[in-house]
Amino acid sequence: MLEKVTGLIVHTTNYGETSQVIQLFTKEHGIIGVMGKGVKSLKSRLRSFVMPFTYGYFYIYYKEGKLSVLKDVDIIDTLALIHQDITLIAYLNYITELSVQVYKESESNAIFSMMIEGIQKINEGLDPAVIANILEIKYLPFLGVGINLDECVECGSKTNIVTIDGDKGGLLCKNCYYNERIVKPKTIKLLRMYFYVDLKSIAKLDIKKENTEEINQFLMTYYSRYTGMYLQSKDFLKKMNQIEEK
Repeated sequence: MLEKVTGLIVHTTNYGETSQVIQLFTKEHGIIGVMGKGVKSLKSRLRSFVMPFTYGYFYIYYKEGKLSVLKDVDIIDTLALIHQDITLIAYLNYITELSVQVYKESESNAIFSMMIEGIQKINEGLDPAVIANILEIKYLPFLGVGINLDECVECGSKTNIVTIDGDKGGLLCKNCYYNERIVKPKTIKLLRMYFYVDLKSIAKLDIKKENTEEINQFLMTYYSRYTGMYLQSKDFLKKMNQIEEK
């Protein structure tokens, strides 16, 4: 039976001379494999629609636990702004890879919606580094390593918080502080806001670079220490940012 699903192509693999196996992240069924028969053929109408990061409605003959079969595609959003900028493409690649890995760990349908909301905000021109950080902190509970942003991780004190540290796993008060890097109070406030904010409600962002850098450093350390997750797209993004700063 033909089914219409909302999805984003996250990976494609050539199959034979004219076909492709598509890894499709869908709202309805999570991550599924879809066979695109003949889609690489010059005569195929779907040739230009089966590229990585195509976001649209996919008409498929769905087979649970097996390869589904692609029938047709309607584009929802071309993500035109992103595709014009190599840095934005790098963020798109990272957010997609991260979301796929988080979904595989949690199998939560909420991941797809957050991923798409984040991607669309970047396509609207919002700071991709901030959007990526918001998704990173929102995804942590789905990985079983959520952060307590209300009290010191060492003693539980809710007062005299002086910094937040990725290796220690959260906030530190003045009594438990040793020699960890001190971050700006605004950075801690922003981390709380990132966790609770509804991505759909964000119309503009005005975050200082120094705060973004502190948040990004904290989250990179936290992910490395507590999730064990390694993503090549994150390394590539880090190298790109280092080049741009020179």
